[in-house]
Amino acid sequence: MVSVDVWLLITVVLGFSMAWAIGANDAANSMSTAVGAKAITPKQAVIIAGLLEFTGAYFFGKSVTETIRKGILDPTMITDPMVLVYGSVAALLAATIWLIVATKFGLPVSTTHSIIGGIAGYGIVYAGTAIVNWGKMGQVVLSWILSPIIGAIMAYFIFKAFTKSIFERKDPVRSARIWSPFWIGLAFVVIGTMFYIKVLHGKDLKTGVLMYGVPLGIIVFAVTYLLIKLRFPSSDPFIGVEAIFRKAQVLTSGYVALAHGANDVANAIGPVAAVYAVATMGLGGMQVPVPKWILAMGGLGIAIGVATYGYRVMETVGKKITELTNTRGFTIDFSAATVVLAASWLGLPISTTHTVVGAVIGIGLARGVKAINKDIVRDIIISWFVTVPVAGLISAAIFKLLMIVG
Repeated sequence: MVSVDVWLLITVVLGFSMAWAIGANDAANSMSTAVGAKAITPKQAVIIAGLLEFTGAYFFGKSVTETIRKGILDPTMITDPMVLVYGSVAALLAATIWLIVATKFGLPVSTTHSIIGGIAGYGIVYAGTAIVNWGKMGQVVLSWILSPIIGAIMAYFIFKAFTKSIFERKDPVRSARIWSPFWIGLAFVVIGTMFYIKVLHGKDLKTGVLMYGVPLGIIVFAVTYLLIKLRFPSSDPFIGVEAIFRKAQVLTSGYVALAHGANDVANAIGPVAAVYAVATMGLGGMQVPVPKWILAMGGLGIAIGVATYGYRVMETVGKKITELTNTRGFTIDFSAATVVLAASWLGLPISTTHTVVGAVIGIGLARGVKAINKDIVRDIIISWFVTVPVAGLISAAIFKLLMIVG
């Protein structure tokens, strides 16, 4: 019989592996549009994303996390703490395997969906389908559909409004000087509000908007307005506008990386926290306190994942779906942040990965269907639909084996 302490060590290693896989696949999304639009080099993206993902995970990751992600299983049906240990190991290993496979093919999939599939898989093996909260699972399925569609629609209309306000005017130089600070300022109203909700884990939208969103938006508007007045190259308005949004895009992508680290580190450390609770307190509660060293482990794993293997997904999202410029990349970040903020407020299930990819597709559609690589889009959509069942089947098999030999 393997001791709980040994299982904790095994789970820590697997949690680190999962965090690495999250960095390689999901975290790469944060910088993919900036790399695709050539706002930064892949090397710079790796450094920025790595630092910000770690910062988000360590300093802003939740100090209390759910042992069973998103309430997918009924915890009252798990009476033996060792089931939680074996299940955590199975779910982590299954999600990691699937994420590595998806990353190898450059497919951006949801890490949240991967770990949810793993958890559902071991739950069904242990107690049958009754243990699964099918209402919650239905929300996950709904997010597959809602996220990319809403992301695409939002990006399409924002980009259309953006181009009409600047590029399609009689005097693009004058329009750029007026409208660029407005669009950038508006984006940072959303980002400031999102920082409060997603990074600081605030609950009140009004507080987020008034205390964080609006003040940040006004500051960014004023700074952008002054910079454009002093340094705007009026000889070529198109080059000038792209230069403005290149800098703004680095900031918006940086925010996405910080928020991702703060939120998605829970996918890797939730199961580790569950086993830690069993090892130290002998119980497998629904929510447990997370020591800082576990958060640090998750943040470091994500950072190393971005650095060592993130280039594949960056290339798919940033270059292979449609051609990106700085204004298009900025619009994608702005649209995705707006959709995620609205979804959080309305309580709708939204996948950030799916929303970003949907926004990239929406930008392509704004330029015509021919501007999109339909083969890549098809492969991505297929990978989304098989994520939960594949992770679930792998997890079920591993859990069954552990129950026999454990």
